[in-house]
Amino acid sequence: MIGSLILNKCLDNPKVKNVTSIVRKSTTLTHSKLKEIVHTNFLDFYEIEENFRNQDVCFYCLGVYTGQVPRDEFAKITIDFTRAFAEILRKNSDALTFCFLSGQGADRVEKSKIMFAKDNGVAENILFKLNFSKTHVFRPGYIYPVTSRKEPNFSYALMRFFYKPIISSLLPFMAITSEQLANAMVKVGLTRGNQEVYENNSIRKI
Repeated sequence: MIGSLILNKCLDNPKVKNVTSIVRKSTTLTHSKLKEIVHTNFLDFYEIEENFRNQDVCFYCLGVYTGQVPRDEFAKITIDFTRAFAEILRKNSDALTFCFLSGQGADRVEKSKIMFAKDNGVAENILFKLNFSKTHVFRPGYIYPVTSRKEPNFSYALMRFFYKPIISSLLPFMAITSEQLANAMVKVGLTRGNQEVYENNSIRKI
């Protein structure tokens, strides 16, 4: 949802000269700036390592919804995929800004009983320990999809239904639109923001 928006915004931005997109399946998108690489093993990137060299900005938006996969698979996608990707990128790009899509409630102490919070906290810690030139973590609350989609579960369908009449006006700290989030991540990534962690309210202000 967010990755596709960020990709299109980067392709449309005159400041961006080239975009390398590493995906698990082809998007069929073509653009003069775009180099799309289909890669299925997100625990090992060495066979495509040359594509990680001399990059300026990374927007990492890979994730999975709670309840979509078993516990072990959730940890693998959230933690292990992030570690493998970030380590090979750190090895090949010294002056890089890393923008990571995390989530509200991420626990950097790694003590939370909530799987989503703990695993995202672990992933954040991995990134900060790698000491990229800049690391920015984005922690949105509920993300309202501007483009209609099939919701992953009933709770997301319910949140979508109540977003405009209630949540956006009475509980803005809990939610953000997909457009707002993508715009903020691109702006921070391209201008090197001054915060390490952007909570939902900070993202909305951008």
